[in-house]
Amino acid sequence: MTLLQRPLPDIASGVIHETTTDRAISYRTTGSGHGAIVRLMSPSDLGHLIKPFVFLDLFEGESSFINGMPMHPHSGIATVTVITEGNLRFEDTDSGSGMIDYGAVEWMRAGGGVWHGKEMSVGTSKRIQGFQLWVALPPALENASVDSQYLESSVMPQVGPARLILGTYQGVQSPVRAPAGMNYLLVTLPAGESWTYVPPSGHTSLWLSVSRGSLAAPGVVMAGEMVIFEPGSGAVTLKALHKDTVFVIGSAQPHPYDLALGNYSVHTNPQALRAGEAKIAEIGARLREYLKKPNESASVPVFK
Repeated sequence: MTLLQRPLPDIASGVIHETTTDRAISYRTTGSGHGAIVRLMSPSDLGHLIKPFVFLDLFEGESSFINGMPMHPHSGIATVTVITEGNLRFEDTDSGSGMIDYGAVEWMRAGGGVWHGKEMSVGTSKRIQGFQLWVALPPALENASVDSQYLESSVMPQVGPARLILGTYQGVQSPVRAPAGMNYLLVTLPAGESWTYVPPSGHTSLWLSVSRGSLAAPGVVMAGEMVIFEPGSGAVTLKALHKDTVFVIGSAQPHPYDLALGNYSVHTNPQALRAGEAKIAEIGARLREYLKKPNESASVPVFK
């Protein structure tokens, strides 16, 4: 399959009828590193361009680095964690325990406020690689109750070479309880193979990031890069180059709200942000009291 299909001219009419037009890349970044974590996008930079997608980290290293993750708060957003290599164990009061590996997902809708960070631990693999994505929530959910899901790979739907993490694609729906209007897929393409992503109607925001291998998109996208496509409704054809390539791709209807930013929070307006940060402070006080008490278990539950 060619990367850019151009029509033959209609000689009789002098008009060129386009059949397929792939989207051009408008921004690309390799982010900035922080140990095992590379921050590819923040709400204060590229997140403004493709909201509701507002934050993206690529993490890679010895699995033990997860033990150093501190408890931290969020409000106004949902976090989405997928593993592209290796595995992590989850343990949650409501969801039980299990393994997050390739194709599985941790979904945490922070809503009005939550503290978390110790519900994931080292699994059976020595190394891990994956992405954490934040999505901005609409007003009806940004100060709502917390909702979390830990879904193992066996229950996540496959559409061609893609695992459907969020949204609906080609008649298939993800079991993640995410707001409508956004898709997020984890894809592995064998070397030399192509795949075309056709965004649903209204999904004018489109981006992807490669964790292993390289893609022609068109234009080469290397491992560790994130690219944003020009706004529009057109499809994009992607080809794995010299080896199997793993990447995530997201599309969405635009988030029609400003981003009111806190240290760990993203809301649609200053009032909602103040409410979220007040809730975070209240929960944080309860968490500190909990941590003062002797506890036979090393795990710390999600505080909400």
